[in-house]
Amino acid sequence: MKNLRSEKSGKLIIVAYRLPFKLVWENEEVRLFQNSGGLVSAVLSLVKSQNNAAFNADEKIQWIGFSENSPEELEGQSMENEHFQAHPVFIPADVNENYYEGFCNNLLWPLCHYFPSLARFDDAYFEAYQTANQLFFEKLAEVIQPGDTVWVQDYQLMLLPALIRNHFPSNKVGFFFHIPFPSFELFRMLPVAWRKALVDGMLGSDVIGFHTNDYVEYFLKAARLVSGYGNKLHYINMSNRIVKVDSFPISIDFDQFNEAFEDPGVVQARYDARLSLKEKIIFSVDRLDYSKGIIHRLRGYQRFLETYPDWHEKVSFVMVVVPSRDTIEQYQQMKSDIDQTVGRINADYGTISWQPIIYQYRSMPYPELVGMYTASDVALITPVRDGMNLVCKEYVASRQDNRGVLILSEMAGAAAELGEALIINPLDKQDIADAINTAFVMPEEEQMKRMEAMRQRIRDYDVFAWTNDFFTQMTMLELEHERLRQVFLTNKGIDAIRKAYESSSNRILFFDYDGTLAPIVPDPAKAIISEDVKKLLLDIAKRDTVIIVSGRDRHFLDKLFHDLPVHIIAEHGALIKTKESGEWLLNDNYEENWKDSIRPIMDIYAKRCPGAFVEEKETALAWHYRTADDKLYATRRAQELLWQLKNYIQPELNLQVIDGNKVVEVKKTAFNKGTSARMFVENGNYDFILAIGDDTTDEDMFEALPESSFTIKIGDDLSAARNHIRSQEEVFYFLNFMVSSIGE
Repeated sequence: MKNLRSEKSGKLIIVAYRLPFKLVWENEEVRLFQNSGGLVSAVLSLVKSQNNAAFNADEKIQWIGFSENSPEELEGQSMENEHFQAHPVFIPADVNENYYEGFCNNLLWPLCHYFPSLARFDDAYFEAYQTANQLFFEKLAEVIQPGDTVWVQDYQLMLLPALIRNHFPSNKVGFFFHIPFPSFELFRMLPVAWRKALVDGMLGSDVIGFHTNDYVEYFLKAARLVSGYGNKLHYINMSNRIVKVDSFPISIDFDQFNEAFEDPGVVQARYDARLSLKEKIIFSVDRLDYSKGIIHRLRGYQRFLETYPDWHEKVSFVMVVVPSRDTIEQYQQMKSDIDQTVGRINADYGTISWQPIIYQYRSMPYPELVGMYTASDVALITPVRDGMNLVCKEYVASRQDNRGVLILSEMAGAAAELGEALIINPLDKQDIADAINTAFVMPEEEQMKRMEAMRQRIRDYDVFAWTNDFFTQMTMLELEHERLRQVFLTNKGIDAIRKAYESSSNRILFFDYDGTLAPIVPDPAKAIISEDVKKLLLDIAKRDTVIIVSGRDRHFLDKLFHDLPVHIIAEHGALIKTKESGEWLLNDNYEENWKDSIRPIMDIYAKRCPGAFVEEKETALAWHYRTADDKLYATRRAQELLWQLKNYIQPELNLQVIDGNKVVEVKKTAFNKGTSARMFVENGNYDFILAIGDDTTDEDMFEALPESSFTIKIGDDLSAARNHIRSQEEVFYFLNFMVSSIGE
């Protein structure tokens, strides 16, 4: 990729709950030991690659994170090394307890991992969460400069992007969510104010990243139903800017694990394991947490021993659990349950010479960990819910010999990438048991085929590709912003259009109706064009080709424009009437017999929302809610209807759902305002093309017309139109000025 760096790009600022260092005191001085974690390594690699335009790689990375030390302890101490400058955030102990252990770990963590029964809802938690996010922002405000790029990490800081956007609107902000984003049915369990604050907080970003497309879709649904923002191809239009929401599956340093295969310490650990364990080795390693499915894994292994007795005394299951939060009663109980289950299985099936499970509650040194990865015949990874799970990727990357079988939970984010693994339901004991047997009898040739495919995928998209992908999207978003930038017409711009109009001889002009020729009003039936605008249209239509392009039905448009020499496109391109023929023609691509399956859905939503109604057009169905009694409630119902329709409509129906201005419309996909406008342009040799519109449906027209066209968006929403005017009232004055120098 070529170097796209802007001369104005500033430094990169990472904001995460934890700092990239371990602080160790020696001789009353702090020594910094840089973490070797994936995020730290990936950021360093990104900087060294020197190919990203989002920030200046020559400047030291600024890292903002929580410090367990007090300000007094760190006063006068250097908090930087060759790569990073750390900026510690000091959070009072009582606030941090309610913020980190409370809102983050006792509410968000269980809710996002589908354990709602363990989620604790406490007002003090959310207050502390707000306070802590504000403290992170205040530290950031001391560091940030124009041109800097901020990358915010994870669920502890969901409010921070909006704080940055509100105070530093021109800085680029990225956000990555490292755990699962839950389905809306779970997310809506949060109090209304909390869930809106979290969604709006994340929407302060330019780019929002998740591990899988499922999480992306869940967030987009939350953004629509909680905050009313729809999306198009994962772009959320926030009127004055756009947000890109996409999946970026985090990965590992492939080369590190691949090359470790031949490390002397790893070779020795692998030899020791093979020497001391049975013929077949199963290995798992997890942090102590209910999301990891450890008890279910043990029950699956127990079912394996019940179902496949021929493997008795031939298999060793090495299960390592890394201590985590074990001062908390719930985690202590979990550990006790694991201890008892392991003891019971070993007692029921073990012999003097065979221990079915070798269980250790400790951390593993790196050489020993990779030694077990490369010695084991099976890696058994069975979380009941996991954002990604990097253990399975580490196992695959370490298998330089292309041997071994990965058994992976379908609930892990990594399952979307590692389809060659044996994918199991972690709650299904028999499924786990059968998968273990399948792995043990799998021919070596098939093992190698599966492992090579997974290794290639992880090699191609490693942690460095992940980071670069995220920042490439930030750079591409800048280009998209440039394409959709708001350029309001000045007197100079209007005069340039006027001169182009005067000097041309064959002109074509496209006008939307509602919000362009007529004002938007609560009752659509009363949106009537003024006599002044109508007279002006008549003057223009006498010498130029004028086309009314509307989503309205033909009867309404016929009534208004029957006495004007104009062409009319009705129902977003489904029906067309030329001024020469005076006859309405149905688009050749229109197909009948689709409304009966859609109308009942719209009718139900109309009944549930007082004041909303369904309009049946000849070629479309529209659910109007501009006249609804409760506007906020109606907007929420509209977002739900949009989501249901988009999920209900199958591709073979060739239908599209349009999120219009206070209307949800369903029509055929084969035509729109753009296809119809392009048809007129292609049938004539026009040297002046103008299109004006205010709605999302007009974007199809703006994008379909030639680059030489003058396209104008009414209002300040981002648009593919090349120019903007601020209001519908200005349309008359703009057109009047444009044509004023040309006689009858």
